[in-house]
Amino acid sequence: MSKSILIVEDDPSLAELVRYNLTKEGFNAIVVGDGETAVVAVEEEDPALVILDWMLPNLSGIEVCRQLRRKPENKNLPIIMLTARGEEADRIRGLDSGADDYVVKPFSPSELIARVRAVLRRANPERASEVLTYADLSMDLEEHRVYRGEELVRLGPTEFRLLRVFLEKPGRVYSREQLLDRVWGRDIYVESRTVDVHIRRLRKALNSEGRPDLIRTVRSAGYALDSSPD
Repeated sequence: MSKSILIVEDDPSLAELVRYNLTKEGFNAIVVGDGETAVVAVEEEDPALVILDWMLPNLSGIEVCRQLRRKPENKNLPIIMLTARGEEADRIRGLDSGADDYVVKPFSPSELIARVRAVLRRANPERASEVLTYADLSMDLEEHRVYRGEELVRLGPTEFRLLRVFLEKPGRVYSREQLLDRVWGRDIYVESRTVDVHIRRLRKALNSEGRPDLIRTVRSAGYALDSSPD
């Protein structure tokens, strides 16, 4: 699955330039034009990184950054600030608001791509060998194995990808549409009820021998990896 990057930029020509170059490098680029929409888009799209313009209508990039950082689930979300402000005081203000990096306009697309890759590496330095865990559940990404306690859980490839999405952000509620995008991809048409079929298979595999159900169904919303009762 390609990483999604949210571009928050109100200049259409600059937004298209950034989108084009990110897409060319294999990223899935999503563009929004104002700060309020950006806050909602982070919740809905769950991007791997945000490229955020400082000067935005209604809600500035600084305030967007602050609002995102107030939410625990966005604590480690990489954010690169784009701005025409090049003074040291402005760079410090941008970084103090929670940005991970700061790119001054005008910039070359190749520089921005390099910054994106560098920030993503810093955010996930050992991703390939990472073990994701929640409660008594663990997923070894290097060995491609899942355990419930000490027992090996056998999963199909779709159920493995589905569980990985949940394990990367335990407690987050994903709609069926969001799960379709992350597990099957945006370019493949799959009916939303297909998600329910694979959730049932995942539950059956994880909950053998009467183990507690870790997949929570959230009425009218979707599913989450969460041991709390609905």
